[in-house]
Amino acid sequence: MKKRILAATALGLAAVFAISGCSNPGNSSDNTGNPVLTIGMPNGTQTENHNPFVNTSSAQSLGYAFAIYEPLVQVNPTNPAIKPVPWLASAYEWNTDYSQITFTARDGVKWSDGKDFTAADIAFTLNLLKDNPAANLNALPFDTITTDGNKVVVKFTSGQFTNQYKAMNLFVVPEHLWKDVADITTDLNPKPVGTGPYTLKSWTPQAATLVANPNYWGGTPAAPELRYSSYTNNDALTTALATGEVQWGWTFIADIDTVYVSKDPANNKFWAPAGLGVDALFLNTTTKPFNNAAVRQALNLVVDRQVIQQQATSGVFPPLENVTGMPLPAGDNYLASAYKGDNYAVDVTKAKQILADAGYTLNGDVLSDPDGQPVTFTLTNPAGWNDYLTELQIVADAAKQLGISATVEAANVDAWFNDIGNGNFQASMHWTDSGPTPWDMYSDIADGAKLFPIGEKANWNFGRYDNAELTKALETYATTTDEAERQAAIEKVQQIFVTDVPAIPVVTRPAAAEYSTKNYIGWPDDSNPYNQPQPTGPQASQILINLKPAK
Repeated sequence: MKKRILAATALGLAAVFAISGCSNPGNSSDNTGNPVLTIGMPNGTQTENHNPFVNTSSAQSLGYAFAIYEPLVQVNPTNPAIKPVPWLASAYEWNTDYSQITFTARDGVKWSDGKDFTAADIAFTLNLLKDNPAANLNALPFDTITTDGNKVVVKFTSGQFTNQYKAMNLFVVPEHLWKDVADITTDLNPKPVGTGPYTLKSWTPQAATLVANPNYWGGTPAAPELRYSSYTNNDALTTALATGEVQWGWTFIADIDTVYVSKDPANNKFWAPAGLGVDALFLNTTTKPFNNAAVRQALNLVVDRQVIQQQATSGVFPPLENVTGMPLPAGDNYLASAYKGDNYAVDVTKAKQILADAGYTLNGDVLSDPDGQPVTFTLTNPAGWNDYLTELQIVADAAKQLGISATVEAANVDAWFNDIGNGNFQASMHWTDSGPTPWDMYSDIADGAKLFPIGEKANWNFGRYDNAELTKALETYATTTDEAERQAAIEKVQQIFVTDVPAIPVVTRPAAAEYSTKNYIGWPDDSNPYNQPQPTGPQASQILINLKPAK
């Protein structure tokens, strides 16, 4: 096992960006005259909320939170081989069992209101997460957080081998402003102050407008102004991207070469680096019909993933083939030998037998549960999310083969985010994180450490799957320093996942984005994969400061 990750404490700013594969920040000392950069997401009507701790806020939904607030370290979840880049922390060091990390606060950084950024801000932010589980989206088990000069020592109650990227990629807020906030999960943060390359200028329902931070520690960003807009659905954003109205965003585009790339082949770019994340059908395991494993197992056997990959993603997303739900070849090193070569295959006959053995009866074309009630369920995702809605319809059609009546409903995006978080759904497509190991994927779907009661907001394990053996195996994998024990734990996770079906993975989920090189170059791509390309994550500040004028 690699014992630790260590960033040299003497790294200068130019060296930091050399490590990342980026050009030196501050590409231009004067960005006057450079065009506005427009960024779009298909997330429907937004209400003004600049809270970076709330994943349903407009700041998070559209991504501008990450142009204002920056992470301690930049990590690349789609390519773990790329060394993490020190950011607000100029250095970091893990101990050998990953139960402690020491951050060194970067010198010379100021908040956008002119106050100095210090180690105290880092410690304060991490203590906020420790004291507010609803904001601690990754369920990091903080123990003690202390400062010593410009260093912050963070101890965890267990080893964080699998969470090392998440612990390093946390953003920081200013203590002098947030110390007086009564509830960090509900505050609207009307005047956001960050360390990032941009500050908020104005907000309307049509656009959030940001301008370059004149005192940014990383230099002057090339784009003088950013405009973030939310479009009603995938189609509306597709049109905006194809016409150049939007130059950076992410939406699924069927037949992307024809619909988007061909409109400006020299500049319209699409990049979709894949890792160990998936799209999965999350199932509410607390209520009928998915509180019975037989229904989950049967549905899993009739979903045709090849049809989903071809029809719902137009063949753009890599197919998902192995029964463990783990993307291959990215997961080859973690795959249990028992499942090598064991691929998904539609088997309606076997699915019907599983249901019959569990006491379900098929009368004509109607399946009844052991209580004599017809088996039905509703599949929901936001209106306009065409790839997901297509996937849901394919699942509904598959369920019909078993005598199950499934209905697809298109929801308001805000209502959907709230409903899936609170457990108010039966079945819904959602992505998982990618990470350096498959732990993130499995944990996001089924980890009891992320379990919240129905009605309380969950950030993962939306289906409220509760299996003590699986939760223990995930914990062991995350905390042990013994490689053999770690492999045994991930194989136990796979075995439970295959047999009990907490959710139904359907396709590999790349971190994809569309962007234009007409006005700005320096985007991450195959030739320079310094980070994943989406605008809605901590990597945004790294991408924005790496951009240069195209001419």
